[in-house]
Amino acid sequence: MLDGQSPWSQHLAQNLALIFLSLCFLPLDTIVLVASYLFGWLLPQQPSRRRITRTPGFQAKTILVTGVGMSKGLALARMFYRAGHTVIGADFEPYGIPVNGRFSRSLKRFYRLPKPNTHDGSAHYIQDLLNVIRGEKVDLWVSCSGVASAVEDGQAKEVIERRSDCKAIQFDVKTTGTLHEKHSFIQRTIDLGLPAPETYDVTTRTAVHHVLHKAPKKQYIMKSVGVDDAMRGGIRLPRRSVSETYNHLSRVPISKEKPWVLQQYIQGEEYCTHALVVRGEVKAFVACPSLELLMHYEALPSTSSLSKAMLRFTEEFARRSGDGMTGHLSFDFMVEETSTEKGLQKSLFPIECNPRAHTAVVLFDTMSEEMSASYMQALTAKADINVNGHAANGHSPSIVMPHKPGKYYWVGHDLVALIFYPAFQVLRGRLSMSAFLSGCYEFLIHLFFWEDGTFEAWDPLPWWWLYHVYWPGQFLASILGKRKWSRVNVSTTKMFVC
Repeated sequence: MLDGQSPWSQHLAQNLALIFLSLCFLPLDTIVLVASYLFGWLLPQQPSRRRITRTPGFQAKTILVTGVGMSKGLALARMFYRAGHTVIGADFEPYGIPVNGRFSRSLKRFYRLPKPNTHDGSAHYIQDLLNVIRGEKVDLWVSCSGVASAVEDGQAKEVIERRSDCKAIQFDVKTTGTLHEKHSFIQRTIDLGLPAPETYDVTTRTAVHHVLHKAPKKQYIMKSVGVDDAMRGGIRLPRRSVSETYNHLSRVPISKEKPWVLQQYIQGEEYCTHALVVRGEVKAFVACPSLELLMHYEALPSTSSLSKAMLRFTEEFARRSGDGMTGHLSFDFMVEETSTEKGLQKSLFPIECNPRAHTAVVLFDTMSEEMSASYMQALTAKADINVNGHAANGHSPSIVMPHKPGKYYWVGHDLVALIFYPAFQVLRGRLSMSAFLSGCYEFLIHLFFWEDGTFEAWDPLPWWWLYHVYWPGQFLASILGKRKWSRVNVSTTKMFVC
């Protein structure tokens, strides 16, 4: 994997190789695109939408989904469309390259939004959002923000709900800011009386060494506060020796202007969750195994003890946070196993919170009606919930969880990660043939038995556009701007600049 120290010639070759790969698959993918449209023309599509819209008493709502260029935003837009609603899409379009979600059949219209920046702040972005909401008479705004605009969306929520009748699935500024940063999230968790790992805010190397000296047998992970693609994975401390620890820390930029968080390292498996919270109550929830760069999604059974434990934590966090909490809530957990006299004991530790939608929302793909009903509860006053626990529209507020969910991958990512890059490593003598064949087998399993996180036979153009216009455009922009990157997340369209 390339990094910021790699010569520009290698980054140039990386970009050119990926553009060439896109061109190689263009004929095949275009055949898939045309075949999908022909199939849709011959057979009726989305019968559930027609059935729902013809149901007596059904009232379609106008829903604005921002972030439709990401898989999570596109997935939600499609769910609302299948559930009979009118969907408006919006997103940023870096370098003027149209995002794939703009071409989805689920959208009535798409709007390009200006990205908040240090020069203009978020005022222009919020005003454009408000103009869209007023112009389209939007009932519900579902924010699917990325990490870089989470706080600005919190600001937008407060303005929009104050100056229009639209409701927002988005936390306010204070809640978003608190949950967005690791150190303030851990403190909030402790304040709510919930378990949390040992965590320290550090602004000097001396402070780091002081913590390490107090507990020499403990391991820690140090991560930068805020968005830092180059240090996304964190730094494991201490190193093998005291001198190596000092030498490594001497190269880390740490100060009051660039603070870090030092958190207890927990040995174990990592999990992530996605939840919809409305007025302090969890309405939809899913948990799945996680990785630092997660590109394969497989839900834990809702009946599993781990899933239940993570749901209980989420419910308690939301309930103790109060009725004003409405938005998407995602946690990262570590599960530590320890041997006791009674046997193997598992301990659950929340390590991070993402106060925004998680890509794991794709696991609800087959539950459009149930998910839509959960979101609609944000439009129902709490007083309209009757004594039986049902909303006035007849929908039960019970928690929606995926029922027999599919397994999801992204074919573009797997082609590179499991086929082409390993083949290159084999040619260089850095990977065995057996490891390469194992990757090929995994790719075939995904291709034939898993679901692609972007492709839908009734809505194929976003999938085609992602791999043959959007990403090639981003790679070309990187060449022209001599921008170095280490990796990309196909599902969130994020490029990790280094």
